[in-house]
Amino acid sequence: MPLRHPAAAVAALLCAALTAGCGGPATGTASGSTPADAAQTRAVTNAADTLAEAGSSKVATAMRMASGGTWVTITGTGGFDYAEQRGEVVVLLPKDAVGKEEHKPITELMTPGALYMKNRGAGVPAGKWVRVDTTRLPDGNLVTGGATEPLAAAELLRGAEDVAYSGTERLQGVQVRHFRGTTDIARAARIASPAVRGPLGAAAKGFTVTRVPFDAWLDAQGRLRKLTERFTMSTGASSASSGAAQGAAGTPGAGPDQDVTVVSTTTYDGFGAPVAVTMPAGTDIWAGKIVSARP
Repeated sequence: MPLRHPAAAVAALLCAALTAGCGGPATGTASGSTPADAAQTRAVTNAADTLAEAGSSKVATAMRMASGGTWVTITGTGGFDYAEQRGEVVVLLPKDAVGKEEHKPITELMTPGALYMKNRGAGVPAGKWVRVDTTRLPDGNLVTGGATEPLAAAELLRGAEDVAYSGTERLQGVQVRHFRGTTDIARAARIASPAVRGPLGAAAKGFTVTRVPFDAWLDAQGRLRKLTERFTMSTGASSASSGAAQGAAGTPGAGPDQDVTVVSTTTYDGFGAPVAVTMPAGTDIWAGKIVSARP
C-alpha cells in the first residue's frame, strides 16, 4: 500500500514489530527515592550540555513497545557527535517483524531536523536512502525511527520536574547516581537547543500525553550513562502514531484509539570516541514511493 510520505512509512515499519515475539513488562524503577536538591536537579536538566562538553560517545539503544499485552524490542548500536549534532545508529528489528523473512539492519543517520535511513525495506531500491524531515513528524522522531536520537533524549530532560534521587549504583563498572522524575515535552521544546527545538516542538503537538516519566543515571562528571523514557501515545488518526496505525491495520492489539506504551532506553559510554558520519549524496536519496510494511 503506497503511503503519502516517508514519515508514515517509517512509522509503519516500526509498528510492524508489534506482531513479532513477546517479552516481559518494563523493568520497574528503584524505590526509596528522596526529592533531589537544587544542584542534583540542575545536573539532570543540564545533561544535554554536559554531553556537548564530552564531545561524543558510543551509544546503544533499546525501544520496547507494549500493545494488547505484547512486548517487543528494537535495538541499536552506534555513536553520536554532540558537537556536530549528528550520529549513526544501526537498528535491528525483531525477527520476522516485517514479514516471513528476517529484515536487514537499518542504518540511520541522525542530523539536525532530518533522519536518513538505509535498508528501509519495501519499495526502496538497495543502496538508496530515505530522508525524513523530523520537524514534520508528529512525534518529532522520538519513537518513529525505532531509536530516540541520543541528543534529543537528553534535551527532553530540560523540562524535568519533581526530580527525585534514588541513590548510587554501579553501571558497567562505573558508579552512577540514579534520578527519576517526569519531564514535559512542551516545556523541554521551549528551552531546547536550536538543533532539536523543531522536532520536540512537533512532538509537543503530536503526542496525546506530553508528560514523560524518566530514569536517568549520571556519572561523577554529570554525564548521562543511561536514560530511560516512557512515552504514551494513541494509535488514533490524530495521534503521533497515525502512520503506524495504517501500517498495522488488522494487527491484533493495535486497533484505533488504543494507548500504546513505548519505553526508550539509551546508554552512553566511550566518551570522546571519534564518530564518523558520511552523509549520502543527493543522487543516493530515494524520492519515489515507499510501500508500507505489512505482517
